[in-house]
Amino acid sequence: MLTIDCRDVESIKSELVVYVSDQVAAIPTLKNHAFMLSSLNDEIIDKDIVITSIKEFLGSIGEGNNFAVISNNDIISIKSIYGKPIERDSLPNSDMFSCTHCGFLTRYEVELQNHMKLHYL
Repeated sequence: MLTIDCRDVESIKSELVVYVSDQVAAIPTLKNHAFMLSSLNDEIIDKDIVITSIKEFLGSIGEGNNFAVISNNDIISIKSIYGKPIERDSLPNSDMFSCTHCGFLTRYEVELQNHMKLHYL
């Protein structure tokens, strides 16, 4: 399990978690200032692929040169080089629903409720 610290990129955390988890085929779990990635079948998640995915995403929004991606054991931090976090309108937290059992993410509460039923079959 990897933890990605997003304190300096809080406003784009929702978009970042979707992109990175898709790139590495991992289950994301949202936290207050971070997100965690768990593997689908207990394999070790390749940190290099996660770091590359984060850098690709930052580059795609024009912020690649303003942030460093630092790995320390199982924690990957995204730090502003110039001390200035990304400030832009983010999706409200209520727009994303996360499964408490496995971290499944969706924008639709009904879809989450249907997903949660699968855990109790």
